[in-house]
Amino acid sequence: MNLFSFGAFFTNEESCRLHFKKQRDKQGVVCHRCQGRDHYWLQNKWSYQCKSCNARMSLRSGTIMQSSKLSFMDWYKTILLLSTTKKGFSSKEIQRQLGLKRYEPVWAMVHKLRSAMGQRDDRYTLEGMIEMDEGYFTIEASPEDHASQKAGRGSKTKTNVMVMAESTVLEDLSTGKKKRQCRYFKAKVLEDHKADGTNDTLKNAIADEQTIVFTDKSTSYVDIADYVELHITEKSNEQTTKETLKWVHIVISNAKRNFVGTYHKIKKKYLQLYLNEFVYKLNRRYFGDGIFDRLVIASITASGH
Repeated sequence: MNLFSFGAFFTNEESCRLHFKKQRDKQGVVCHRCQGRDHYWLQNKWSYQCKSCNARMSLRSGTIMQSSKLSFMDWYKTILLLSTTKKGFSSKEIQRQLGLKRYEPVWAMVHKLRSAMGQRDDRYTLEGMIEMDEGYFTIEASPEDHASQKAGRGSKTKTNVMVMAESTVLEDLSTGKKKRQCRYFKAKVLEDHKADGTNDTLKNAIADEQTIVFTDKSTSYVDIADYVELHITEKSNEQTTKETLKWVHIVISNAKRNFVGTYHKIKKKYLQLYLNEFVYKLNRRYFGDGIFDRLVIASITASGH
């Protein structure tokens, strides 16, 4: 959905609420009290009432919009901004675009949407051939760094992120030349460089053990062969970066460039949320206008916690 079609379709608050209800009805409403799935719709209350226990639920209840004081129109405009551009917007810029006085509700809304993106992508796993490597992302130095005098206030440090790309090797039969075609991606912040964290991240990302994983010879990857069908390692060099781990390094480079050009500073505890947004849109790069409705659905089905 682009700006012009959005303005034509969503003309007021009620049009946003009706669209949200339509999408929520498709996903199914679950009673927060008895877990029942059959409800009446109380038009005058804009609420659902469970047929089993008569518990009532507002249209927002059970979604990431629960407890939010912002209008449906504000949420929908933000979903449009986040879903129609590759680079994204900072919360401060979204606040300016919405014309809102307070920054905190906008910041919370944007991070909830990023969390919903991550939860949606966590439903899916990678399969087949997978490239895997780590990238170091610049973040704001933590209070612990300041206290230990390792960094001054306002200084920056780096943290490592595991990036995985589901790729397939294609061969031109006439020339014999091989190239890699990418499909889906995952990016997860790692707490340290230990093998246990790497192994857990990989296990959560793949569909089953029938997977071939390509990495460099990092000591963090020594146990990967225990969890996949085949683990192929190559010494880290320029050729590995351009060929074997091509798509992983393209994503790492693009993500870093995106963050530097859009956000003033990122704290480590929020880095995963920014990665969620980047990867969510990357995995849906061919969805076109459909990504707007997909993000509305994600906001309905995701946990607000």
